[in-house]
Amino acid sequence: MENASKALIIAGAILLAILIISLGILIFNQAQDTVGSVNMDEQEIMAFNNKFTQYEGESVRGSQVNALAQAVLANNQSAKNNGDTATKGIQMNILGKAAINANGDSESFTRVPTGTYYKVDFKYQNSLVHEITVTEKK
Repeated sequence: MENASKALIIAGAILLAILIISLGILIFNQAQDTVGSVNMDEQEIMAFNNKFTQYEGESVRGSQVNALAQAVLANNQSAKNNGDTATKGIQMNILGKAAINANGDSESFTRVPTGTYYKVDFKYQNSLVHEITVTEKK
């Protein structure tokens, strides 16, 4: 009887240890995915941002805004395919409307007239371009 109760205690301890180890591995894997997607090195951040920041300014031509929109669409589709829209998806607002959303879909994107100049501003999140706003230059 005494041996049976000790065996049950040992079996319970082993099951508890397996449960704790499994929980630790699960938490570690989730944390590693999060950290891996956010912690890009400085060169990767610069390369990512440079695809877009070359269009930043007060007097950006309409053709450049259209090229920027195409670059954002391509980036968002790539981020969607990689499951990384949370960190690399970019929202683009053109003339007060949400034209391109960060999850890879174009909501109401229409090309802007090329004969006009626009102001292009950027907002950053975790050092990455997160939102682009295009307004007509007055």
